[in-house]
Amino acid sequence: MKKAMTISYAIGEKLYLNLTNQCPCACTFCIRSMSDGAYGSDPLWLEHEPTMEEIIADLEARDLAAYTEIVFCGFGEPIMRLDAMLETAAYLKAHGAKSIRLNTNGLADLVYGKPTAAALEGKIDTVSISLNAGTQEAYLAVTRPKFGVPAFAAMQQYALDCKRYVSQVMLTVVDVLEPEQMQAAKALSQRLDIQLRVRTFDQAEIRR
Repeated sequence: MKKAMTISYAIGEKLYLNLTNQCPCACTFCIRSMSDGAYGSDPLWLEHEPTMEEIIADLEARDLAAYTEIVFCGFGEPIMRLDAMLETAAYLKAHGAKSIRLNTNGLADLVYGKPTAAALEGKIDTVSISLNAGTQEAYLAVTRPKFGVPAFAAMQQYALDCKRYVSQVMLTVVDVLEPEQMQAAKALSQRLDIQLRVRTFDQAEIRR
């Protein structure tokens, strides 16, 4: 495991922010088990969680307006540092960021023991929530959340709550799902009236 202080990394016209390595899940397909980075980035395992001063210093070296989107997504779950993420989002909004997305497992309310979606209002433009499977049994087997059974319902409620405060909310699955699970995921997204995005799992790109 190579460690560094990669706080931000660019992929094409998007900038990704790596604020923490903490995560309450242990997904079976997590790229952390396959590589030290993603899409050619420097190692994303952090020597320590960056302070706000370090985050701002890193962002000051970037032309934030040059990116079509800035995404909270690294080698951990961004909401594990909710306060730092929100402060960073406010900084980005004030310094030319065009659009800000949060990639999350949707378990913030279980992490903090209270509803949290309202805190995203005015700071996050898009929330992308990892659905991972269409049924509770498959979700638990694939995502392996430390909260157990309540996680599946909590993730769905978080998605519904986010619709009240964020302009775009989507659920995501990876294209390696079995056909019956993909169909179940589509049915679930329709019941929740939330867009489903199917992501490509490209191992070669992860390892590049």
